[in-house]
Amino acid sequence: MSDHADRLLDLLRCPVTKSPLVRDGARLVSVDPQKRLAYPIRDGFPVMLPGEATELSEDDWKSATASVVA
Repeated sequence: MSDHADRLLDLLRCPVTKSPLVRDGARLVSVDPQKRLAYPIRDGFPVMLPGEATELSEDDWKSATASVVA
């Protein structure tokens, strides 16, 4: 990711849980272990609408957030 995208990601929060997000391919994943929500990135833009979020399985969430969640 570019420096601008990194800075933007630092500012974005999950609209449902208010938790930080991490990028996992073409989606942003909330680090909240209770909800495990992922938001799609379409045409380079994150779609941060609660209705667009998908809930990840625990294994998928752990894989997506492994770099930041211990």
